[in-house]
Amino acid sequence: MSDPRTTPSIFTRGAVDLSALRAPAPSPSAAPSRPAASSGPDDGAPAVSFPGGGPETIIDITEANFQTAVLERSLTTPVILDFVADWCEPCKQLSPILERLAAAGGGSWVLGRIDVDANPRLAQALRVQGIPMVVAVVGGQLVEGFTGVLPEHQVKQYVDAVLKAGGIAVEEPADPRIDAADDALMVGDLEAAEAAYKRILAESPADAAAESGLAQVALYRRVGGVDPAGAFAKAEADPDDLAAQQLAADFEVLSGEADKAYERLVKLIKRTSGDDRDAVRKHLLSLFSVAGPDDPAVAGARRALASALF
Repeated sequence: MSDPRTTPSIFTRGAVDLSALRAPAPSPSAAPSRPAASSGPDDGAPAVSFPGGGPETIIDITEANFQTAVLERSLTTPVILDFVADWCEPCKQLSPILERLAAAGGGSWVLGRIDVDANPRLAQALRVQGIPMVVAVVGGQLVEGFTGVLPEHQVKQYVDAVLKAGGIAVEEPADPRIDAADDALMVGDLEAAEAAYKRILAESPADAAAESGLAQVALYRRVGGVDPAGAFAKAEADPDDLAAQQLAADFEVLSGEADKAYERLVKLIKRTSGDDRDAVRKHLLSLFSVAGPDDPAVAGARRALASALF
């Protein structure tokens, strides 16, 4: 599996033929009998349900149960797949977000967790090149997703898009302007997203969601076309190269390692002065905006920043 420190991608990766993942139909003589009545799909996988026997919300997906738990289930209920591994630290940032949204969905969609190490054939068939990776299956067809860690409001935007693709009504956002701006960002139209966020801020200067969106646009522009491995190598080779350190911090934020990015830049602030220090400080503040004011990691990093400055 490739290094998970990759830029989150919301762009189409190309068509994937899910028919290759269907289990071959058993011959009539070998087909096992099934009970006449069943409480649900015979997935053969543990699932998390609401207390009191509510609907399934999270299922562990394997190569053995992919057809029933994903392909067949998706004919009636959208299935969003979260590709993870025990060693993947960014996965531990994204998976709880998906789990919260799945629980809040009340069974309107199902979260399928796939361990890429235990299920290499699924990872290969679905072209997993970096984790965490999220895709969905609706009506037996693949709905493209993203790679890397995204803020919760963007993950919810993706979930809502999947539900709409499945013909399921979703709750309208409190501010449709943010919805439109987020949609532009999710499809990679950075110019449209930037313009939309700026319009919102012109009307509502304290809008935290718009500030976060605008900071994300700037972040995606900074990393566009840059090789992550090369960026990290350059930063490691020269700890005092401001541009290299800031770019490495950008990639750490995108890979779900924001705490490392904040620490990297705080240390750089301690080693700099004058205009250089102010440039790094502003860069760090822009990364705080990406996460939003309610992120607990930001609160701790702000204290560290204050200590470094004063």
